[in-house]
Amino acid sequence: MTSLRVAVCLLGLVVLCQSQCFFEGLVIKDLNNPPTGCVDRDGTQHPFGSEWVKNCNECSCTTNGMSCCSKILDPDSVDIPEECELVVNKAACSVKVVLKSDKTKECSQF
Repeated sequence: MTSLRVAVCLLGLVVLCQSQCFFEGLVIKDLNNPPTGCVDRDGTQHPFGSEWVKNCNECSCTTNGMSCCSKILDPDSVDIPEECELVVNKAACSVKVVLKSDKTKECSQF
C-alpha cells in the first residue's frame, strides 16, 4: 500500500513539472506540536484546506503539503511564430500572443 502511494506521488510530481507547478511536502519537526497549515515561500501561514493566488501562482494547502501552479504560460514552452511575440501582463496574470509589427493585434497564426 505504501509503495502505491509513493508511485502515485511520483507520477503527480512528473505532471507538476510539466505544467509549471511545484509541490513542497509538509515537514513535521515536532510530533507533539504538529503544523496546522503550510508556510509559503514568503513566510505566510495558510491553514489546511485553503487556496490562494500569490504572484500569479494558484496555491493550495493540504495535510500533505503546499502545491502551486503558475497562471502564466512559460514563453519557452510554446512555439511562437517568428512574426509574433508573447506579452505577459503580471498585474492581470495573463498572456497573449501579438504581432511584433502591431502589438494591438493578436497573432492569428497562434
